[in-house]
Amino acid sequence: MMFFGRKQELEALNRLLGLNCANLVVIKGRRRVGKSRLIKEFAKPFKSYQFVGLPPYQNMTAQDQRNEFIRKFKEQFDYPEFQSNDWGDLFTILAKQCQHDRIIITFDEITWMAHDDPTFLGKLKTVWDTHFSNNSKLILILCGSISAWIDKNILSSTGYLGRPSLHMTIEELPLKDCNKFWPIHGSEISAFEKFKILAVTGGIPRYLELIDHRVSAEDNISKLFFSKDSPLYDEFKFIFTDIYGKKSGKYQEIVKFLSSKIASREEILQFLKLQSGGEFTEYLDDLQVGGFIEKDYTWNIKTQAISSMCHYRLKDNYTRFYLKYILPNKVKIEKGLLTDISINNLPGWQTILALQFENLVNNNHNKILEILGISGVDVIMANPYFQRATSRQHGCQIDYLIQTKQDVVYICEIKFSREPITTNVISEVREKINRVAMPKHISRRAVLIHANGVSDSVIESDFFVKIIDFSQFLQG
Repeated sequence: MMFFGRKQELEALNRLLGLNCANLVVIKGRRRVGKSRLIKEFAKPFKSYQFVGLPPYQNMTAQDQRNEFIRKFKEQFDYPEFQSNDWGDLFTILAKQCQHDRIIITFDEITWMAHDDPTFLGKLKTVWDTHFSNNSKLILILCGSISAWIDKNILSSTGYLGRPSLHMTIEELPLKDCNKFWPIHGSEISAFEKFKILAVTGGIPRYLELIDHRVSAEDNISKLFFSKDSPLYDEFKFIFTDIYGKKSGKYQEIVKFLSSKIASREEILQFLKLQSGGEFTEYLDDLQVGGFIEKDYTWNIKTQAISSMCHYRLKDNYTRFYLKYILPNKVKIEKGLLTDISINNLPGWQTILALQFENLVNNNHNKILEILGISGVDVIMANPYFQRATSRQHGCQIDYLIQTKQDVVYICEIKFSREPITTNVISEVREKINRVAMPKHISRRAVLIHANGVSDSVIESDFFVKIIDFSQFLQG
């Protein structure tokens, strides 16, 4: 299996090799985003051992997890038969086998490993202090998909304060690395066809590995989703049940609401018919930390102060596609009635494509700066921007706005269309520019980001300082 991207993540891990001390590393991220694959790539040159928690099931006990740990331990160390009902003993036995040489140990899906045993993390911390840390060449990696649990119980825990040498959140692959999943005849496949695939997979490596580049995007999507035996047909259920357990229903309600629109906290509260408070805040925070939704802040261009106003949007393309087209059609799919469906016949498909396109661009926002030649150190703020209507100003929403220290604001319009974009876009963007409240000394420059071409009249108008083709996001 080929390994693409993750250059910065590998560099961060490799820097630990130069330190003369044991290192505790925390890696978290959405299911299927490539956490385990990254660790495997990093650990290739070294002696390494991996322990993976069992997925939760009915009536599972803490001893079931310990027994699985023992099984993997005996398998990897050729160790004689033994039993234990204490994590402290198990960690100590492992540490004594790893006292010398460069060794990488991974506890994968650590939240599953710790299932039903509140002493798990405390005993791991004690054995880290007394045994693991004695080997200055040892790296212990704690990895998991339940990012909120890791934040709360490890990264924000006083017991682990100062112990992790590195903590990283693995995000979707940038588009330039996604492009490498079309290795054969990749240059002959249009950016638009690749976009149709990315509109349902996002930058999730495992989903991209399933692409058959010999057939069309439509055939790929049909095979990946629209049969009960398709590899991505039931993926959503596993994601939310595995990560959020018994509370998964509320989390699903939130992402379903956000699958059609961006919304404020108050709008989500009203939809769920809940009271504002800690539990609701936890739902939103967990989904954000898990990589499913994004919290977009706006700001005052004049004062540069971040506003208390924020909107939430669904940022995971697979999740939106599933909620819009798989979940409502489950009965038909299970009866085999949609195996030959064309995505172009899906209701509202063009509207959903537009939302997915905005996600891809926003999830790769650093590429906008690169194409525009803007250095990150010169950016005051860059984000989707919105302005509430008052008696003194109009309301407006900008797909992406960049404010720089050079007193320039770039108003980026992200436009999806199957046909070349016409000059209608100019009046739309001009209206938005006129609505944005900003000081007179600020220069305003319009940028257009498109998926499938623009008309000659748009180019000739010279209205946009830069017209960015989606294919530029795929370039290295």
